[in-house]
Amino acid sequence: MSSTFSGSTVVIRVESSTLDGPTTFFSDLAFMLERSVRPVVVAEQPGAAKHLARRLNQLGSAGVGLSGADAGLILAGADAAIRAVNPALLHTLFANGYLPLIDPEGLTLSAEGIRLPADDVARAVGAALEAKRILFFHAGGGLADPETSEVIADLTPAEALTLADSGALDPELASTARAAARSVRAGVEAAEILDGRITHAAIVELLTETHLGTRVIGSVRIARA
Repeated sequence: MSSTFSGSTVVIRVESSTLDGPTTFFSDLAFMLERSVRPVVVAEQPGAAKHLARRLNQLGSAGVGLSGADAGLILAGADAAIRAVNPALLHTLFANGYLPLIDPEGLTLSAEGIRLPADDVARAVGAALEAKRILFFHAGGGLADPETSEVIADLTPAEALTLADSGALDPELASTARAAARSVRAGVEAAEILDGRITHAAIVELLTETHLGTRVIGSVRIARA
């Protein structure tokens, strides 16, 4: 893996469907850890993180399943809008060689747990950790050009938001496109939407200049959301 990513954080929002059956995903995570990359996995739904951690730990890796409500990691409003991310717990895990896997949940101001959109959790956690990459796994494999139906290789955040709001994408993919765009505007170097079922999808994007799906990238930092 390129030394460019050594010491960097990579957030991966997974889809349950992309991890059904044989997959190279967990060996990809172990590969990252061996090369001093700090992966963070965001599960698609509550309760999945511990299951993913068990699968990872079959390879001898130190995965820890968490809820976003643990230690006040993610604070959210009653409307499920993320208000803040407190990454101290994640930094403690990194410092001790652990790999966090997070359920998309948060803690409200009234100390109640609340389910959150996984895309938003990945975006907010990536921004708080100043991640170098966020990978969004989606079975669609990327964002398609409405005119040609071909997957678009690169978009700016503004272009991704325009496409998300155009009505040309299914609602789930539009949500992912918005999260990718907002994460880049919040300081993440690039966000990529790709099919996680592809062999070694998580590390191909980090090892080569080839994009398996759509990359959202921009150089203007607006705000961390």
